[in-house]
Amino acid sequence: MFAFLLLVAGLIGVELTRRWLLQRPVPPPPSEPFAGVHYPVGSATVSERATAAAPRATVICMPGYCENVRYFTRAYADPDIQLILVSSAGYYTGLDGGQVQQAAWVHPPDAPEGSIEYDAMVLNQALEHLPRSDRIRVHGHSRGGAVVLEAAARRPELFQGVEVILEAPVLPQASLLLQPIPRFFYWLFPLLLPLWQAMPLPPVTLGRWGTLRDPRKRELIASFPFNARRGSILLANLRSVEAWMRNKPVQLYRHLDRGTILIPEDDQVLDAASMARSASHAEPRLTVVEVRGASHFILLDEPQSLPPLRAEGEDDALRQA
Repeated sequence: MFAFLLLVAGLIGVELTRRWLLQRPVPPPPSEPFAGVHYPVGSATVSERATAAAPRATVICMPGYCENVRYFTRAYADPDIQLILVSSAGYYTGLDGGQVQQAAWVHPPDAPEGSIEYDAMVLNQALEHLPRSDRIRVHGHSRGGAVVLEAAARRPELFQGVEVILEAPVLPQASLLLQPIPRFFYWLFPLLLPLWQAMPLPPVTLGRWGTLRDPRKRELIASFPFNARRGSILLANLRSVEAWMRNKPVQLYRHLDRGTILIPEDDQVLDAASMARSASHAEPRLTVVEVRGASHFILLDEPQSLPPLRAEGEDDALRQA
């Protein structure tokens, strides 16, 4: 009887530890200097970089699972671009500086925090109210690609004339490389998170990231276990991604006007074959490109594969040439 009571006490202790770890504040990741404005939208943040009064283009970026918006800042460093960065609900921005402003257009999303739907509502508010140019690009990476598709399905009128970049994206009726995620992993995850934070680049996972010769890529990936403010957000993200891919139809592509889907040759996060099958339903509305030599992080491995951001009307001129 004593042994049984000891076992029960131990199991209760483990479960209480799990719950505490899920809600424990995570220390913030490294940040980079930022000049601009931060608009809180519920538990998410929309950050607008200070730029020219009349920018040549507007780019709205949505990062992926465990990422923050620093993933995009090097690719869109041109100060003539109005750069709008959407930080996922419950995530740190990774940006140091800027002013926080409460905007009249902000409405906190009514979807569950950590879901693709929540961040899609945030992205749509940014797209509706902030662009100051006629040339608009919306760029989503990985989970961010699903957020873009969900946003377009909810407000298709906002995406008319908008170019989208879906980079190594989570797509409808596709799958993760490991699918389904074992339920035991969800239970174990909060106990593993402190170990991941103590060793952000464990040798057993190095093959998933592709080459890490670029110091910036190495730093960004090492920040993954610190980008969400608490572990419960990461679990909510994972559950939402699995459910979204399983339940959403490929008809979502009809809400996009034009753009490109970039699929990496060596994706060790998503199942590339299922992503390609799903992406085929987007043609000819979107161009599907396989990027050779790239891991899941195309923008960091092969930045030249990103379609050029041309001036308004230049696309039509190229098509007629």
